[in-house]
Amino acid sequence: MPGTGKKFDVSLVTPEGSVYEDQAELIIVPGQIGEIGVLARHAPLIATLKAGRLRIYPGGNAEVLQFATGPGFFQVLHDRAIALVDDAVDARHIDLDRARRQLEEAQAELEAIDSGSSTADRWQAEQRLRHAENQLTVSGQ
Repeated sequence: MPGTGKKFDVSLVTPEGSVYEDQAELIIVPGQIGEIGVLARHAPLIATLKAGRLRIYPGGNAEVLQFATGPGFFQVLHDRAIALVDDAVDARHIDLDRARRQLEEAQAELEAIDSGSSTADRWQAEQRLRHAENQLTVSGQ
């Protein structure tokens, strides 16, 4: 898909640490209002991310890397792109039991918020729900 041959530094980071640190020809992230694709020499950018599918195209004949990611932030500056997300799971290593548990926990939290028995942040619970659903979608379940 890319084809420019020009690479730039890409970092995918969660609170637990770096998930991906290398160069790539293209990164596509799930922005709040749609997907954002970035090639080398992209203009500076800051965006919020929603739970979704993040794709990294390393270039050459390398396999496209796909991650199910939670919400977060994205910055492009000086040929460096950084995606800082609350969770990132390599599509090849999604734990279906964990994803189902996360889905059930988020659904229960939303029900508690709706009934008034919880004062948790609705947006965060919705994002956790979407991230769990996204992991199941990315894994093909």
